[in-house]
Amino acid sequence: MLAGLLGWGQGTFASRVTLAADSVTVTREVDGGLETDRFTLPAIVTTDLRLNEPRYASLPNIMKAKSKPLAQKTPADYGVDVTPRIKTLKVVEPGKRQAGIKVADVDELAMKLQAMGIAK
Repeated sequence: MLAGLLGWGQGTFASRVTLAADSVTVTREVDGGLETDRFTLPAIVTTDLRLNEPRYASLPNIMKAKSKPLAQKTPADYGVDVTPRIKTLKVVEPGKRQAGIKVADVDELAMKLQAMGIAK
């Protein structure tokens, strides 16, 4: 949605990302193998778990991180307008389903379908 609103290119589920001066090359897994796409920058890229190896924090580093101050920022600090661009007009709950009908055999089913105008 963000790429569509901004008019930028979009690469999803990237397992390899290569940056150039004015473009990005994204490789991703598809059913038939690998697909490689190139987008001009700026672009939106989402990644796959295979992009890199995760690093696990050690307990001493976790304890150090807890004591560090956390800077609180607002979207205005970055010059971002968060005014809603989408308006919900109406939300309607779907209607209740009607009870089904049990039939004894295929002939009775065919007759009921003909009576409802579904089958000939």
